[in-house]
Amino acid sequence: MMYENLPDLLTRKETQKVLCISKNTILNLIHAKKLPAIIIGGRLKIRKDDLIDFIDNSLYWGNH
Repeated sequence: MMYENLPDLLTRKETQKVLCISKNTILNLIHAKKLPAIIIGGRLKIRKDDLIDFIDNSLYWGNH
């Protein structure tokens, strides 16, 4: 994935697109404190660095 094209702060919808997940799934990740988010102007925002960390720490290599 090319992270340099992402904005420094992503909306919930932008983050959903990057991860290819539903609104409910992303909200569950945020509420479970697995994906950090901040509220700005009443809207959830996800820092690009936090998203990259989440992706890097969620890698699954299977049972090899």
